[in-house]
Amino acid sequence: MVKYLLMKTDMSDEIGSDLNELGLAAHNLATHVIYLAGGGGFISGILQWIATAAAIYLLVLDRTNWKTNILTTLLVPYLFLILPGLIFDLFRNEVGMWIAFVAVVLRLFFPKQFPDWLDMPASLILLLVVTPNAFSNIFRDSIYGILVCLIIGVYLLQEHIRASGGFKNTFTQSSGISNSIGILLLFVYPAWRCVTFFL
Repeated sequence: MVKYLLMKTDMSDEIGSDLNELGLAAHNLATHVIYLAGGGGFISGILQWIATAAAIYLLVLDRTNWKTNILTTLLVPYLFLILPGLIFDLFRNEVGMWIAFVAVVLRLFFPKQFPDWLDMPASLILLLVVTPNAFSNIFRDSIYGILVCLIIGVYLLQEHIRASGGFKNTFTQSSGISNSIGILLLFVYPAWRCVTFFL
């Protein structure tokens, strides 16, 4: 009788041990899936393009009909930090240098003909061209750059909420909904990179 009880206890210990091992294996699997998908993988690339499109959308919106006192020029360094490598490398080479050269010449010699809506895109191109490699290597695709992007997103969101007259108004006013969605999309890539960085 004592042997039977002892055997039953040993079996429950083995089952508990097996369940612990299964839990550890599931945790490792989830960690590896997130790491593979986020560390330069498909999900990370898609979210980077979505955040870039949202920042460009907000820049265009600011120059057309948003017209608030929000410091949307912060979207220029945000774009510098999260721009996908394909576009970043394209504008760091001769293409970007020629665009920057034309923008500077137009701004210097034809300031009245230079449209206001080209100020921020020209600033972005200039920033891409003239930034030293050491600076871009430190901040682009690192935790420092990601934290800067999150701070910019938080600042723009709180200023948008303040300008709309409260959190409820940001999603109920017709013009506020698209702005709110654009600002919230700024968080998708930096938040994902924080998750993958700390795993």
